[in-house]
Amino acid sequence: RFGLRCVTMGYTASEREHLKKVLPNPTPFTLSDLKKAVPPHCFERSYIRSFGHVVVDLTMAFIVFRLSYLISHPVVPIPLRYVLWPIYYWVQGCIFTGLWVLGHECGHGGFSDSRIVNDITGMILHTALLVPYYSWKHTHGVHHQNCCSMERDEVFVPMTEKDIDVDNPLRFTAPVRFFHVLIFLLLGWPLYLFVHATGQNYPTWTNHFNPYSACFGRKQRVGVVVTDLVLAFVLYGLYKLCLLYGTLWMFNVYFAPYMIVNCWLVVVTQLQHSDPSVPHYRGKEFTWLRGALATVDRDFGWVLNHMFHHIQDTHVVHHLFSYMPFYHAVEATKYVAPILGKYRLTDFKTPVASAVWSCYRDCIYVPSKGDIVFYRTPHNDYGKNRMQKRE
Repeated sequence: RFGLRCVTMGYTASEREHLKKVLPNPTPFTLSDLKKAVPPHCFERSYIRSFGHVVVDLTMAFIVFRLSYLISHPVVPIPLRYVLWPIYYWVQGCIFTGLWVLGHECGHGGFSDSRIVNDITGMILHTALLVPYYSWKHTHGVHHQNCCSMERDEVFVPMTEKDIDVDNPLRFTAPVRFFHVLIFLLLGWPLYLFVHATGQNYPTWTNHFNPYSACFGRKQRVGVVVTDLVLAFVLYGLYKLCLLYGTLWMFNVYFAPYMIVNCWLVVVTQLQHSDPSVPHYRGKEFTWLRGALATVDRDFGWVLNHMFHHIQDTHVVHHLFSYMPFYHAVEATKYVAPILGKYRLTDFKTPVASAVWSCYRDCIYVPSKGDIVFYRTPHNDYGKNRMQKRE
């Protein structure tokens, strides 16, 4: 019984309960201790290395795009095209996700020493993927400052039992859960941008395109407007390409891979911040360091780890030092991991699909009372439910 493995984190049920007692405690180290453990060169930015990653990703995207022309070649049987196009969607979508990550690094200032270079590069990369660069840069920065704060975090803010019908027997069945997973994979990212889904519950409609949204202050309004104008320019360009080459062609070469990007953004960010072992804090219990450590490092496999520039398997270090160049995060993790010990949450065993399914099963809501809370299910404890089923 006590050797039962929890699917989500690869820990035993007893180990998970131990983590819930360890993580909220004051850490035996400080951020300064962690930074001293990292070699200084890990904080040095290189234009050659940063733009080298951009060039490599863009080159891969162009090669895959050119190869897509072979799919429509007359010698390729039509039935085979229905197999080859989804392969193209997947591969190009993964490459686009890597470019999205590079734009994300620009927003953190980890791409180069120049703020202008960061913002111009980030604006180009993100807007090409229909991301409102400056608007999201601001809310994402707020998230990093307030990660896992119930009152101030900007994304993946848990619902409480007051927000859902806990007694509804259909709400937590596998078919309904599958529907939720499907909706969030397809629409989770657009819903966050347009209606602030999973974000703070502001009293007014909040989105990333209205400069007067509650998530922005006066200083952000000009940037939001500029971002909207650049996005409108890109959308107009995509419209003209549709007229020139046809809607089907645009769907195949751009919009379908773009949807894959949206799916990966939901998967990556969901798994980084959602797990029954991740604490959430209210009031004075929240501190910046507690929030930074309330994240999870996951392993997506060698290929995806590299394609996504290790955003998912070095996320704890990323929250500790968001300004660190992404290409030093793996090395930095090796230095801070021994100091973090059990304060570093990891899952390098669970397959991605299983981890996503577990998150949508076990991370339903948190108690409406309490300054340190953890995700719960209607049966209160996932490990206990698994043991009951086994018995």
